[in-house]
Amino acid sequence: MRLIFERKCFFVKRKEREGAKKDFKYNHSRNFVVHLLDFSFKTPIWHLEQSTHFNMEPKFKRITIKIGSNVLTKKDGSLDFTRMSELVDQIAELYKQGVEIIIVSSGAVAAGRSKVLADKLDSVSARQLFSAIGQVKLINRYYMLFRDYNITCGQVLTTKESLSTRGHYLNQRNCMQVMLEHGVIPIVNENDTISVTELMFTDNDELSGLVATMMDSEALIILSNIDGIYNGNPNDPGVEVIREVLPGKRDLSEYIQTSKSSFGRGGMQTKTNIAGKVADEGVEVIIANGKKNNILIDLLTKREQTVCTRFIPSSEEASSVKKWLAHSDGFAKGEIHVNAGASEALTGDNATSVLFVGVTDIKGNFEEDDIVKIMDGKGEQIGVGKTQYDSEKARQLIGQKGQRPLVHYDYLYLD
Repeated sequence: MRLIFERKCFFVKRKEREGAKKDFKYNHSRNFVVHLLDFSFKTPIWHLEQSTHFNMEPKFKRITIKIGSNVLTKKDGSLDFTRMSELVDQIAELYKQGVEIIIVSSGAVAAGRSKVLADKLDSVSARQLFSAIGQVKLINRYYMLFRDYNITCGQVLTTKESLSTRGHYLNQRNCMQVMLEHGVIPIVNENDTISVTELMFTDNDELSGLVATMMDSEALIILSNIDGIYNGNPNDPGVEVIREVLPGKRDLSEYIQTSKSSFGRGGMQTKTNIAGKVADEGVEVIIANGKKNNILIDLLTKREQTVCTRFIPSSEEASSVKKWLAHSDGFAKGEIHVNAGASEALTGDNATSVLFVGVTDIKGNFEEDDIVKIMDGKGEQIGVGKTQYDSEKARQLIGQKGQRPLVHYDYLYLD
């Protein structure tokens, strides 16, 4: 059987069949030539699916796509190369339509995982080793897949600590901005070879949220192995996916199950928290099923028909500094505790700085320009900010009036 068809109209997707005999030849014109030589299977060895080549104006000019571990791995924990290929097909289609794309990809540890080595190492050492091996395999696979579309991709490995200062944050932003300006797709992942315990991001959901806001993405698409956030147990009858989450109604804790994903570090609670925070910063967030064929194209071209959970963005976009502060809880070097009056003023409608007159206690040791948490009288966090004093000087000024603000409003982010 000989099939010839236009490359721009179809994707050829290989379905792996163990022991199947197959011959694939590529015609270097605009056509594919496919020979199927094995008829021992009732289902096709090769699956042909019509591409959604759309001529409409894309809704978004720049998006961040987070591809989770459960999307890129098979049941045995190994990397799913077929799924990677299908996602790259769709990303390439969006790229050709002029959409700037940043990928935050999990899968390095899965790509490098070895059962033999895992039994001999502790969990931290195993993760570091598998990541070192897997990063090479993962980025090389992405490189080869994008090369078929004459698209260049580049690897960006980062750590939580490297984004803890404003200067490092801006350096990271500038690096990826230069890549996008030159048509290169950044593929971002945490550097698990050196990120351990408290220095790690919660998972790549947290990293993707930081990247999306840092790069002024209009949308963050979080691909998982479920259709979205359900209004109950997905296995119960009548339970449905929550299609929209509006500003001011982000608390979905009553619906969230606390279990983590099979191969990743995070769960749906983490995704929901990150999605709400990012949407409040003016970025639309979509949680969808990355295992579904054509999901990325459908999300952007068939908004009403495609099942997913969309976090509708706030109409007020946060400043660049506040976007950085919003994701800096993990960098905090100390705590500023304020009284009830200061807490009420800070969380009110008017812009208010953290003044010494309302401070009751200072915990931890920090330097000027370090990140600190702002705590209310009950010990609950109400925000984070960049301090204008070191901790020693700040303690001397507790309760005083007429001093320069401990944390200025421009460098204060309230939860």
